[in-house]
Amino acid sequence: MTAVPTEVSTSPHGGSTLPLDALHFFVRYSLGEYTSFMWQHGGFLIRRRRVRWPASLLLRLRSTFSAALNFVLLGRGRRTYEFTIDEHGIVRASGGVTLIDWEDVAAVRTYSRGFMLVLKRGTLPIPFRCLSEGQLAAMRELAAARHKLALR
Repeated sequence: MTAVPTEVSTSPHGGSTLPLDALHFFVRYSLGEYTSFMWQHGGFLIRRRRVRWPASLLLRLRSTFSAALNFVLLGRGRRTYEFTIDEHGIVRASGGVTLIDWEDVAAVRTYSRGFMLVLKRGTLPIPFRCLSEGQLAAMRELAAARHKLALR
């Protein structure tokens, strides 16, 4: 017997409602995918700080290389991460469990390979390939709700 998902708020401060079980998925990153996320996010951060060329290119290369090195040294490509996103926040499990409250989520950005949850301390890339159509729609709604909150 399968329980019917109930509608809940995705964030105490967002107005959107999503099915409670809509955002449960697994992610195993590849080095190329991870560095693509970091390259795009680094570019966003550098543009936001108005750093000009050639310094912007050097900063972007350095930050992406550091992220790739960190990815390899920490063995992130060998781990499978389990994510659950609900009204309470984000739970990431891989060996241990990390609980992330909605207060710690600064933004949800959309890049060419997926969504980037920008936290007060760090980021969480979520590839499109790991989400179903319903989950993609829920994440797009979440990103739009977080964007509206940032504009307030």
